[in-house]
Amino acid sequence: MRLRYENNYDITQLQDRIFCNMVAFDRMCREHGLRYYLWAGTMLGAVRHKDFIPWDDDMDVAMPRPDYERLMAHWKEWMPAPFEVIAPESDAAYPYPFAKVEDASTTVMERPDFRFLEGIYVDVFPIDGFPANESEQKRHYSRWKLWRHLLFMRGRDPFKHGHGPRSWFPWLIHQVFTLAWLHRRVRQYMMRYDYDSAEFLVAYDDNGIDAVFPKWVVGEPKEYVFRGKRFFGVEHSHEYLTINFGSDYMQLPPVEKRVQHHFFYLDMEHPYRQASIDDILN
Repeated sequence: MRLRYENNYDITQLQDRIFCNMVAFDRMCREHGLRYYLWAGTMLGAVRHKDFIPWDDDMDVAMPRPDYERLMAHWKEWMPAPFEVIAPESDAAYPYPFAKVEDASTTVMERPDFRFLEGIYVDVFPIDGFPANESEQKRHYSRWKLWRHLLFMRGRDPFKHGHGPRSWFPWLIHQVFTLAWLHRRVRQYMMRYDYDSAEFLVAYDDNGIDAVFPKWVVGEPKEYVFRGKRFFGVEHSHEYLTINFGSDYMQLPPVEKRVQHHFFYLDMEHPYRQASIDDILN
């Protein structure tokens, strides 16, 4: 199936392929003793639906920083084809500060202003320590957010909105910073507080500082049923989901908020390394 952004697609077919990524990732983690947790909306799906949230077309997991670093060091030996791990550590053009487990036999272009091809994926966020002091939490997160925003601007096409004044700042970011330098800067902030000694944890996902957890909430990996398989999630799911989604997390949101991604380009039949960005955009 090969689709562009404006087309609808069968979300269940996409979920099936993502689920295969997750099965391969789980098997690798169990074989090599890596800790991970279902995370964010995927953790909610496991508790509320024992499956994907019906309109959700991605999966999120998170790994304690020590396990994440082991994954980065060894995935090439451990991950069976066609699955792979892609991250700033393995691809100089990669624009995100976290990893993805991808199916390299497929092709995805998430948005046209990021000239980057990948496969159908599961997001893998490193979990890092976070300061306990509330004012220091805010200072640290605001600094990280600044560098993360610059990384976003550096990864994006500066001329997304044409060549007028709105392009000047993104263009300047491209002239001043390299993607590799910004990745190093963002990583420094993410790893500033040691995971093992921290009382609070964060995965620097889309929920930001609103999703900072006492370490005991995440706890030890605990198995949850997801599509008939058992994957690991957080130990104290009620507290975790309440922090993330509010106390009514078991209630379905209004229909207008049940929104899925719409990838700019999606091809479930051909490897992304054989695709051409120019052909896709034209």
